[in-house]
Amino acid sequence: MAKSKEDIKKVVLAYSGGLDTSIIIPWLKENYNNCEVIAVSGDVGQGTELDGLEEKAIATGASKLYIEDLNKEFVEDFIWPTLKAGAVYENKYLLGTSFARPIIAKRIVEIAKAEGADAICHGCTGKGNDQVRFELTIKAFAPDMAIIAPWRTWEFKSREDEIAYAEAKNIPLKINRETNYSKDKNLWHLSHEGLDLENPANEPMYNKEGFLELGVSPEQAPDKPTYVKISFEKGVPVAIDDEKLDAVEIVKKLNKLGGENGIGIVDMVENRLVGMKARGVYETPGGTILYAAHAKLEEICLDRDTLHYKQNVANRFAELVYFGQWYTPLREALSAFVDSTQQTVTGDVTFKLYKGNIIDAGVTSPYSLYDEDIATFDEDEVYDQNDSAGFINLFGLPIKVQAKKKGL
Repeated sequence: MAKSKEDIKKVVLAYSGGLDTSIIIPWLKENYNNCEVIAVSGDVGQGTELDGLEEKAIATGASKLYIEDLNKEFVEDFIWPTLKAGAVYENKYLLGTSFARPIIAKRIVEIAKAEGADAICHGCTGKGNDQVRFELTIKAFAPDMAIIAPWRTWEFKSREDEIAYAEAKNIPLKINRETNYSKDKNLWHLSHEGLDLENPANEPMYNKEGFLELGVSPEQAPDKPTYVKISFEKGVPVAIDDEKLDAVEIVKKLNKLGGENGIGIVDMVENRLVGMKARGVYETPGGTILYAAHAKLEEICLDRDTLHYKQNVANRFAELVYFGQWYTPLREALSAFVDSTQQTVTGDVTFKLYKGNIIDAGVTSPYSLYDEDIATFDEDEVYDQNDSAGFINLFGLPIKVQAKKKGL
């Protein structure tokens, strides 16, 4: 049974300290009988965005703030499985926000249960994908938990209204009306939405100071290329330039290298789950390099039929992640399939990074299926070219029969 406002005494809030969640704390207390608000921030690599968050949360009315370090789990349990699947939403989006939401929401549920909370609140809009990602995860781990989504019910109709409310309540914000892009940052990526980006005809201001945060535009990248070697074991990145690194450090190092060389900037109009199209700019420098390296290694390590079928799986996997269906039997089953394909995806990939481009510079694997003796254009003793005639006759038999039936 749904809880009434009077029944809700304690609320756990998914808290980022951004515009939406900053004003939600006083709004909840005003509209839910001065309920206790416990803020929870999942640290998935926001960096300095977490600075001063506890002081701000308490000052705006929260009773406490949890900051949960989820970085290692985020990379190993969410990013790596998605990378191994080769999952890319609509051929461009590397799912940076999408797979960060389930891990945060799951931890919020755990805290809400431990705190004996009556409800969980999030600041997602009724137009976006994140509301689905948060709430499907909540349903997966606390099916009877009440959910409060202020954007569906409150009086504010725009971010301008929110800023005015924050100013009236003396809530400090790191944005203003001129720089009011909607951004989401984590270890994997940074997204930009809103303002001039809402019109797809407008070119993003890549070279404007403060727009790009994880790197530079290709025009501003060095005139000299950077070489990088990435090593994989069973589909998982384990080293950069022969230096063994943990999962978090690998992403951080490749973000730095990619960012410096203008890698991983994507401008796209995507199809949101709720049905509308939305335009955004994404920065994913390290992720773009890792996806390219993983795909390059699979070129030599996977047989044709497995590789082609896996490409179909990748598309469905991407949809599941984008739609917030991480904690579902199908996603788990697809991950099991993907893991079975990765047993031989071990080796080294070398790239040349240059002004936004990732240029192949060599790939090796102890499990490579590439046989130079067979593939060569020179004389060989392992392949009888006469065999191809019989193969083509059998392979083309249905076409030949159909042509004859047409009287050709």
